[in-house]
Amino acid sequence: MVVINSIAKGIVIDHIRAGNGMRVLAHLNIDTSRNTVAFIMNAASKKHGRKDLIKIENITDVDLTVLGLIDHNATVNIIEDHIIAEKIKLRLPETVTDVIKCRNPRCVASSEAGISHIFRLVDEDAKEYRCEYCDDIVKAGEY
Repeated sequence: MVVINSIAKGIVIDHIRAGNGMRVLAHLNIDTSRNTVAFIMNAASKKHGRKDLIKIENITDVDLTVLGLIDHNATVNIIEDHIIAEKIKLRLPETVTDVIKCRNPRCVASSEAGISHIFRLVDEDAKEYRCEYCDDIVKAGEY
């Protein structure tokens, strides 16, 4: 068994759906060569069966918007002086840029280089996003 020490200051992202941790870490744009990051994959979880977990030391100002799209059920805790200073409730973001890629071959975002893929939330219950350019619908998690 590996023991990961607590952190004095930083972010703990817990209850990430097993297998999604690498994706979450990639979208947070944390320089893992300069920052201390603990990444646990496929850990046992009483709540979910299996989970991923990320601890990022000394960083608290990260854009977590995309995390709501990847796994809005994950929990985010901001740590100060070894205690949870803030719990952040994730939700689906209203607008997502360059995370979801439009699959419509006729869409300008798919066919032209340098154009951002912009999607807007149209149905929160169904977790559906609409392409800003061609109106194609994509369900969160199917991109």
